[in-house]
Amino acid sequence: MKVLVADKFEKSGIDGLKAAGIQVVYEPDLKDDALTQAIAASGADVLVVRSTKVTTPMLDAGRLSLIVRAGAGYNTIDVAGASRRGIYVSNCPGKNAIAVAELAFGLILALDRRIPDNVREMRAGTWNKKEYSKAQGLYGRTIALLGVGSIGQEMIRRAAGFGVNVIIWSRRFDGQERSLTEIEARDMGIENALRAVAIELAPTPADAVSRADIVSVHLALGPETKGLVNAALLAKMKPGTIFINTARGEVVDHAALAAAVAERGIRVGLDVYASEPAAATAPFKDDLVDLPGVYGTHHIGASTDQAQEAIAAETVRIIRSYKESGQVPNVVNLARRTPATHMLVVRHRDRPGVLAHVFDHLRRANLNVQETENIVFEGAEAAVARINLDGEPPSTLCEKIKTENGDVFDLQLVTL
Repeated sequence: MKVLVADKFEKSGIDGLKAAGIQVVYEPDLKDDALTQAIAASGADVLVVRSTKVTTPMLDAGRLSLIVRAGAGYNTIDVAGASRRGIYVSNCPGKNAIAVAELAFGLILALDRRIPDNVREMRAGTWNKKEYSKAQGLYGRTIALLGVGSIGQEMIRRAAGFGVNVIIWSRRFDGQERSLTEIEARDMGIENALRAVAIELAPTPADAVSRADIVSVHLALGPETKGLVNAALLAKMKPGTIFINTARGEVVDHAALAAAVAERGIRVGLDVYASEPAAATAPFKDDLVDLPGVYGTHHIGASTDQAQEAIAAETVRIIRSYKESGQVPNVVNLARRTPATHMLVVRHRDRPGVLAHVFDHLRRANLNVQETENIVFEGAEAAVARINLDGEPPSTLCEKIKTENGDVFDLQLVTL
């Protein structure tokens, strides 16, 4: 197996892939046409990327069968195109959750105590204790979390440490208004946090942000979340609310956010933006980050040594599993439900040609096999095949399958 790594990647990950007997081509600066050409020339089976875009021409350039996003989000990959070509897309969810939560809380603290402004004036030779002694503090305040995946759960743990109460809006709890239960907290690994602070569910994003002193966004980007934080939602926030976005820039209407900063004193910490340079170093101008009360970082949420080592290890695990078993952990583009309407269960002797006989009859009847598995009994004398079909085979077809091959014991048809 050959792997093309087309982004910066930890040495431990490269070493782990080689130790698994995998040939590695490491070219971290490849992009656009150069990457398309490298995919074709290398004959790579697997492509590993971080922020690099993976486009349709790249999918058609070579023989890729797996793309691994060495991170959580995968919006830079043409997932629909990969699905049409039977190419797995996998990611490394949760491995950077602690790093992102640490940065989000760093921005919260920085905004509450105006740490960057303190530093700037100190470096300019000004002592201004009178001004910078003004801060509300975090203890006893309330944070609204929009999204409660792995990063949101790490935010809850840190909020509990600071004595900050939590309001959650999440699509998994959409429309619910109640306290989080102990069972739910245990399932998310935040039972200790529930003992320390109040954790409430809000029925809508508007309800969540209207009750909070701090709002932090932890949503994946999709059609239903793009622009979710708009002028109407920002208007529900209290004046002076701290707003944090370390998720995706496109989740927020940045023009509306700038207006909320200017008109209502919303204080903002951003790690992601409406338009970001593709290169690691480049000129950057965003009028929003020039406003007073807005602090920005350079999309570095996942960029700690700990997070990158964890992501590298997970990437190696994914590719190693694919090489050794054909199974891909964390696949994001498999159908949740196939168009199958019926399952044909075939008990048969474990002999060559039995399943070929079954599939040949199904093909002649223009029935498509959506999924299949063949389970062998102890001793390898018999097996049972479960074959999901996109239509109902007629009884006459089932009878032919059963009677025309003496190694078929029995058939059962199940409606799905």
